[in-house]
Amino acid sequence: MSAVITQRLVTLDRALQTAARGQRVALCEAAAQELGMSLASIYRRLEEVTVTTTARKRRSDAGSSSLSREEALIISASLMETARRNEKRLYSLGDAVEALRASGMIRAEAVHKRTGEIRPMSISAIGRALHAYKLHPDQLLTPAPVTELASLHPNHVWQIDASLCVLYYLKPSSDPRANGLRVMEVAEFYKNKPKNLLRIAMDRVWSYEITDHTSDWVYAEYVMGAESGENLCSVLINAMQERGGADILHGVPKILMMDPGSANTSAMARNLCRSLRIEVIVHAPGAARVTGQVEQARNLIERKFESGLKFQPVADLAELNALAKKWRSHFNATAVHSRHKQTRTALWMTIRQDQLIKAPSVEVCRELAVAAPESRKVSSKLRVSFQGREYDVSSVPGAMVNEKVMVTRNPWRDDAAQVVTTNAEGREVFYVVPAIERDEHGFEVGAPVIGEEFRHRADTPAQVARKEAARLAMGVETDAEAEQARKDKKVPFGGRLQPYKHIDDAELPTFMPRRGTQHDLVAPAVEIPPLSHVEAAKALRVRLGNWSAERLAWLKTNYPNGVPEEQLDPIVQQMQAPVRPGLRVVGGND
Repeated sequence: MSAVITQRLVTLDRALQTAARGQRVALCEAAAQELGMSLASIYRRLEEVTVTTTARKRRSDAGSSSLSREEALIISASLMETARRNEKRLYSLGDAVEALRASGMIRAEAVHKRTGEIRPMSISAIGRALHAYKLHPDQLLTPAPVTELASLHPNHVWQIDASLCVLYYLKPSSDPRANGLRVMEVAEFYKNKPKNLLRIAMDRVWSYEITDHTSDWVYAEYVMGAESGENLCSVLINAMQERGGADILHGVPKILMMDPGSANTSAMARNLCRSLRIEVIVHAPGAARVTGQVEQARNLIERKFESGLKFQPVADLAELNALAKKWRSHFNATAVHSRHKQTRTALWMTIRQDQLIKAPSVEVCRELAVAAPESRKVSSKLRVSFQGREYDVSSVPGAMVNEKVMVTRNPWRDDAAQVVTTNAEGREVFYVVPAIERDEHGFEVGAPVIGEEFRHRADTPAQVARKEAARLAMGVETDAEAEQARKDKKVPFGGRLQPYKHIDDAELPTFMPRRGTQHDLVAPAVEIPPLSHVEAAKALRVRLGNWSAERLAWLKTNYPNGVPEEQLDPIVQQMQAPVRPGLRVVGGND
């Protein structure tokens, strides 16, 4: 805008401030004709040259809308359901409103103030209402607020992540002047040429980044092939070793944070961390901000190290890792961190002796990565057998006879193992259990000697609970009183427990007797064969006490076919009856 136009507009603004009511429009029309502008342009240009000292009065109905929140929520939900994973919406607001109205799900109407007519709300008014209710997709798709996380000291928390180097693949070369690290040209390697990508799949370079959360010390190591449990364990073991020089990051961290990738949650990685008593924290899918520090490390490596690889010949993977070691030693020792205002190496060096846990050798760590905790049954002596030795688990909370515990090797001691348990928060807790030492007679070293010492083991949780239950049942306060009550045959719970009261209180329905059918079973006739004369004589002799030939002759005469067993009693009665005197014939003398 020229100075002439600006001066004319300033003069117009002054005239408008002193003009009477009804003259302002005429002054603006005259200025518009003079400057060759429309009236709307004059109004717009006046706003640019006018200094407003008071805020514009807020409308009385500002912030209110004829669209109810229920309808606004329906519109918002329909828009959000069509959003892609990249949060690009496929449904426009106008299309959504049109479809919802046609489906009878919303009305989205407003009453005209002057005419009282009910009209559909405009799309712009609906959009303003969504913003007012804070339901507009632009508002709902904003990132969720994050919480800054802190760690206590160096080696308290490490973060680890694997990244595919998208620009490079490695072709080892025998020529030292040749650069084995090749750049993946876009024209040769892209999604429409999958065969080319498949051809170099095993030659693609992967990098593992590890950062110490407190100092942000960056450890980088390159591998070939793919993201796997073997590669993860190998890099983690190498990072924990003491390498000397300026490459100072080493030791066993207390906590290891990583993403939920299948390689990171593999059995090998978990076995290694479990044996070294490293607590593993895997963030939820889609929550990459939790391990944002190691994500930023990848960006640093790409910009400050990998950017120069095109100019530096690399023959093989060993040479690439040698360069990475040289870079990380220099970068961590010289670059000042924006958070703690020190170099990463300087801050890591503040670690105390009790915070720096030296890692076992590479060979031992690899063995631990393969060996998973094994389930063992607790014996009556509160011991478990593991790898040919016995270990005392009496110090492990919750260890009980016949229960099972998870036992693994202790990487720092040969005379002890580790029991893995889970606490109330769901985290793994480790307990060191000593091995049982034996004397020359095979007895436990330090066991109480008969006749000299007696030692009673502390009650297990099961025993404590059992005694508590006994005191409750007997209604007493001490274990001795409970034992005495049992000897006195007292009824548990003082007789208050009535085990059959629910039966007495039950009101059973009166059941109608059911009509049945008589069984047609006919009992078979049982025929007992008669006794022989000899068998009957033997039985009668026992009952009568004596037997004679005359009685046998009588028996044969009266029962020629044998004697029925049921006739024995009548025969006995007949033979025991007194003999009646018979008539005697008296003959005369001739």
